[in-house]
Amino acid sequence: MTRIAVLVSGGGTNLQALIDAQAQGELKNGIIAAVLSSKAGAYALERAEKAGIPGYVVARKEFASNREMTQALVAKLKELDIGLVVLAGFMHILTEEMVHAYPNAILNVHPALIPSFCGAGYYGLHVHEKALAYGVKVTGATVHFVNEEPDGGPIILQKAVDILPGDTPESLQRRVMEQAEWVILPQAVSLFCQGRLSVDGRIVSIKKEE
Repeated sequence: MTRIAVLVSGGGTNLQALIDAQAQGELKNGIIAAVLSSKAGAYALERAEKAGIPGYVVARKEFASNREMTQALVAKLKELDIGLVVLAGFMHILTEEMVHAYPNAILNVHPALIPSFCGAGYYGLHVHEKALAYGVKVTGATVHFVNEEPDGGPIILQKAVDILPGDTPESLQRRVMEQAEWVILPQAVSLFCQGRLSVDGRIVSIKKEE
């Protein structure tokens, strides 16, 4: 079983999607072993507690830099014998120590179809505001491996969501979560834990289920 750590900063809606998938037996060969929050009091920690998952706080404010926080996170993940790291609404840029410690073993979900509306500054509602302002007709979500470039790692899964007349950033955000993020994030985690993902440069191949 691959031991999974989910890194969070806030409410933990994507964490909840993973918890639900685990409860339904959809995280094949994987178990959520820990939830690590960048701040105390995050509601995601309550979700973890309700599900019987150990929660830990590695608070950004306790460190002088993102690098020092990253180093502390890596040390904790190694202590917990983690095999897969999932960023689920984690609101801080991790430095290269994390990527070096977990090459092609960190997943992130982004609320757009990368390479559109991604990179530095594109997070949360900002992504949906930009998509609506640009006038695109389709948006969605992407699960990708994490490398040293924000939102720049190899793409694992994507799912499209239509933009509807009268959409607001808030309504679009909710629909992208429900129709895309909460669907493809558990799928990608399960594929990783089954050993069905292989990476060649930017290309991620998915092996057929045996």
